[in-house]
Amino acid sequence: MAAMEREVKLAASPAFRMPSLDELGDDILTIPCDPERLETVYFDTGDFRLARWGVSLRHREGQGWTTKLPPQDEGNDLLVRGEFTFPGDNSSAPPDEAVDLIRAYVRTAVLRPVVRLRTIRRMVQLLDLDDRRLGEVVDDEVSVLSGRRIAARFRELEVEITDDTPDGLLDEVLRRLRAGGAGEPDPTPKYVRAVGSLATQPAEVEIRDVADDARVSAVLGRALATSIVQLLRHDVVMRLDVDPEGVHRARVATRRMRSDLRTFRTSLEPGWLEPIREELRWLGSVLGEARDADVLLARIQGRTGSIAATEAPGVAQVVEALDQRRKQAHAVLIESLRSDRYVALLDRLVEAADRPVVLPDADAPVGDIVPDVRSGPWKHLRAAVQVARKDPGDVELHTVRIRTKRVRYAADAVAPLLGKPARRFAEAAADLQSVLGEHHDSVVAESWLRAWAADIRSGDVAFAAGMLAGIERAAAGDARDRWWKAWRSVATTRKAM
Repeated sequence: MAAMEREVKLAASPAFRMPSLDELGDDILTIPCDPERLETVYFDTGDFRLARWGVSLRHREGQGWTTKLPPQDEGNDLLVRGEFTFPGDNSSAPPDEAVDLIRAYVRTAVLRPVVRLRTIRRMVQLLDLDDRRLGEVVDDEVSVLSGRRIAARFRELEVEITDDTPDGLLDEVLRRLRAGGAGEPDPTPKYVRAVGSLATQPAEVEIRDVADDARVSAVLGRALATSIVQLLRHDVVMRLDVDPEGVHRARVATRRMRSDLRTFRTSLEPGWLEPIREELRWLGSVLGEARDADVLLARIQGRTGSIAATEAPGVAQVVEALDQRRKQAHAVLIESLRSDRYVALLDRLVEAADRPVVLPDADAPVGDIVPDVRSGPWKHLRAAVQVARKDPGDVELHTVRIRTKRVRYAADAVAPLLGKPARRFAEAAADLQSVLGEHHDSVVAESWLRAWAADIRSGDVAFAAGMLAGIERAAAGDARDRWWKAWRSVATTRKAM
């Protein structure tokens, strides 16, 4: 079962006494619950990588297994994160479903029990007059166990809210707790507090700052780390299939890594570089199929309002066919994400971000090769633009789009050194890429619609598909009319870089 946990944590001293939570509102009921005794075992790898990524996996006696994902950044004291529960009385073996959600962080490491907690929980439920749950206030006295002895103790307060929590209730509860002696809000999870400093180390993929005199390995490592973090963060989104952006972000991350490795390829050991590029090409292909199916389905669904109501049955069949195509592509994606090949690639990428293998004597200050990074991809883009300017056909514009992405990613890679000019250039390239992406998506959609309609025996359905194809052709023409202006902006900002 999935849920979104939203709570504020506060530390409390052993002497803290829960203040009165009565009279929070005329329509709010305060219901104290009987104390509970909880036995919890947390699992992690030997290097505590789950804790370092903000993830947890636990078994609680009588409640089964719970996986919590990295918290979302809400910019306040509220801790927001996905929480997934799974049944199971066996506390020695996490269920496959729970491990699957966090596979990108665990990878080939072994999960084992790392800490055991005994908690006395006192909870106050907050309900409305219809018995709807508005939130709860929890007072936990936690003992960290080492064998049979207690290694440490601490106390923690939690105020959890729900979708039905009225405005102002959280602030009022927190005000009373603080007035009663509770500490400042502290989002540190129990598990991390129990483990201590080992659980608060940076994750094994760290996006490090680079100095002006940074070496090639440092700049490439930072670029790879940025993309790897994005890939790992969106792995679970793809597995859950709750948001098409998961596949999109993972695909972008994969493309960026391929581009960054291409940009710095002359400095890298070929025997190390090529296997990684080959595996990224495989992953990019799988992600591409799923993403293309997402985009095509969303495009056609968005066009249905432009079609006459009389054609609705035919359009519905088009959408159904696209939905089936999407399901098949995502089934292949999930199978790939669960493969040993994918997990091995993630391990390799994590290592690459930390220690890219540079050729002997090639790990020079990156400033020495910045001219090549700036000029190489740019020359290829300019050449493609010159061809497309004379004959802006679909193939020519697609070539410009591909080379625009390479230029943009190269600019992003050296932006920590070149500053605002490189970032502005990358933004202009992103705008051009967006226009050309719209053109490409329209061309692909039209092509699929016409090919699909040719195999359909129903004239009404084929007619509906043809109407949709006409809309996509018009959209492609509009993008074709806009691309040159976007290119001029790229050329202008390039002069300042």
